Amino acid sequence: MISAGDFRNGMTIEYDGNIYQIIEFQHVKPGKGAAFVRTKLKNIINGGVVEKTFRPTEKCPQAHIERKDMQYLYEDGDLYNFMDVETYDQIALNSDTVGDAMKFVKENEMCKICSHNGNVFAVEPPLFVELEITETEPGVKGDTATGATKPATVETGATVSVPLFVNQGDKIKIDTRTGEYLSRV
Repeated sequence: MISAGDFRNGMTIEYDGNIYQIIEFQHVKPGKGAAFVRTKLKNIINGGVVEKTFRPTEKCPQAHIERKDMQYLYEDGDLYNFMDVETYDQIALNSDTVGDAMKFVKENEMCKICSHNGNVFAVEPPLFVELEITETEPGVKGDTATGATKPATVETGATVSVPLFVNQGDKIKIDTRTGEYLSRV
């Protein structure tokens, strides 16, 4: 159990039957009345953000989130298959659990599988991936003064905005959190 007076950013707690991550917290001591802790909590299952206030003596159980490295094997219809590289155990997760996390991930890449009490709720792809561009329009020479971008399709099927000088067949580095082009490889 952790008291509200000991809250820190990034901590995960169980509250009202849900698991929340503390995004922001603030200890408030008004001139009149008792002190309280104002928090912004993110529900790690559905991603919703709520604001709650706690008394500093209020206690919540701390939630233990397990992050395990697993290798992404293949997609089979609505299921994404992962393998534990230490034990060779395989699990299949549906597209609701995976969400948009896999749009930049190729087969055989390592991902982090996040679970609480054995229930998988999210997949964290690697922060940066290198992918080859399979389709994009050729850039027009002399059209780069404005820092313009064009859409490009990468080998996983996702679309990324890239600078005009990037061509089909180039390998590029992408930030998976934002989906932004970083550099050519």
